[in-house]
Amino acid sequence: MKVKLKVTLCTDDGERLFGEGPYQLLSGVQELGSLRASAQRMGMAYTKAFHMVKHVEEALHMPLTQRTIGGRGGGGSTLTPEGQELLKRYEAYRTACDQAAHDLYRQYMGDFAPPQESQSAREDLPHQA
Repeated sequence: MKVKLKVTLCTDDGERLFGEGPYQLLSGVQELGSLRASAQRMGMAYTKAFHMVKHVEEALHMPLTQRTIGGRGGGGSTLTPEGQELLKRYEAYRTACDQAAHDLYRQYMGDFAPPQESQSAREDLPHQA
């Protein structure tokens, strides 16, 4: 058994706002320099990606991307400092949640349904005859 945790930030009304999808989308913008390219890599329509980013920006009252209109060199998008900070904080929060979930699983379920050992951990154990 293993713990699988989904970390999703929601509005006060319980509406999903930011999770793995928007995180991957913005990470792609940071990596590829384009919202369109990031959406395409995820298999998402550009209009859906655009509305997803706009929805998060409106809810947080801050710009997450800065768009450059196409032209001779083509357009693109970059993350604003706020967008970069959101990715950094979400990643740290998600990592802390994963660790806490793992620790709590061991505390409450470890003796009942121990977590699976990884293949490499099993190979490191001495063989008993």
